[in-house]
Parts: sequence; structure tokens; C-alpha cells
Amino acid sequence: MLIDKGLSAGEVITIKLTSGEEIIAKLVEETDAYFKVSTPQVIAQGPKGVGLLPYLFTVHPDKEVKISKPVVIAEPTDADFAKQFIQATTSIALV
Repeated sequence: MLIDKGLSAGEVITIKLTSGEEIIAKLVEETDAYFKVSTPQVIAQGPKGVGLLPYLFTVHPDKEVKISKPVVIAEPTDADFAKQFIQATTSIALV
């Protein structure tokens, strides 16, 4: 049986919006009202498979973003997708 430990700051999480968009981001802070995240990326299907694109193109990439809790579901991200997110947002190559 798995025990749900909740979400932790610094963890890569997946957020599913009611609009259907799925976002992967690093959790900065969680409150009763919102998730504050950094480097949010949206999952997109491309010709070579699933990829990551910036969630907000017109906001500085280092800006932390607040996403209101009433419109989302958030869970820890699968390890393979988390690894791809870290590589895409930090230039750190993980093996």
C-alpha cells in the first residue's frame, strides 16, 4: 500500500487545469488558496512524441506563478517526466 505524503516544496508536480491543460512545474509553495510554481511547462504532443513548452510565453521564465487551487488537480509527477522537465529547465543532463 502506498502512503500519500502530499506535495513538498522543491518537488516536480503535475497540475491538470479544468481547461484540460496539463502543466509540469517545480512547487515553490502551497497554501489553501494556490500553488506557487516555478518554470511551468505545458505538455504538448509533437511529431516526435510528447514534449514540453513554456506555459506562459510572455512572462519572464524565472517568474514564479500562482495557480488557484479551486480549478486544478495536482499530483507528484511521474519520475520519467520529472527527469525530462529538469533537463529542459536547468540544462542538467540526467541519466
